[in-house]
Amino acid sequence: MEPNMEEEQSFQREPCPYRILDDCGAAFAMGAIGGTIWHGVRGYRNAPTGLKYREMISAVKLRAPTVGGNFAIWGALFSTFDCSFVALRGKEDPWNAISSGFFTSGLLSIRYGPKTAFKAALGGAFILSLIEGVAIAINRFQADAAKPKLPELAEMPADPLGPPPSANAAY
Repeated sequence: MEPNMEEEQSFQREPCPYRILDDCGAAFAMGAIGGTIWHGVRGYRNAPTGLKYREMISAVKLRAPTVGGNFAIWGALFSTFDCSFVALRGKEDPWNAISSGFFTSGLLSIRYGPKTAFKAALGGAFILSLIEGVAIAINRFQADAAKPKLPELAEMPADPLGPPPSANAAY
């Protein structure tokens, strides 16, 4: 009996208490790198001639850590909700990630009111459902590509001596 892909995937990740810290750190790194690129280009483009590199570095120093911190908060909340759903439901599947995206996006925008928080929550769930759907499609495609296939046998040529004698015998 082969384990299914969801069980294999669950063994690749850290257990839940450590997963929260791992995801928080990874999200900070992604946000800091993305913020460095974004604000570096923006600082360079908006700076006056002669001060482009100085303004670029200043913009990166000022804004990239903030973007990284915002990503880290999102990653920590998402992983906390994800681990909570794994514990409550007893299984790890795409619905946990979609629900975690819903609650994380809603919680982060709750200070703007319940209507805005609900819209943000729906947006978060939609984005996570797209991500999970693409991941499932890629996994299925890779699983189909990895299946062993039987080799094609070449067509046997007709016997040059003719059919066997038993085929010609009339009784």
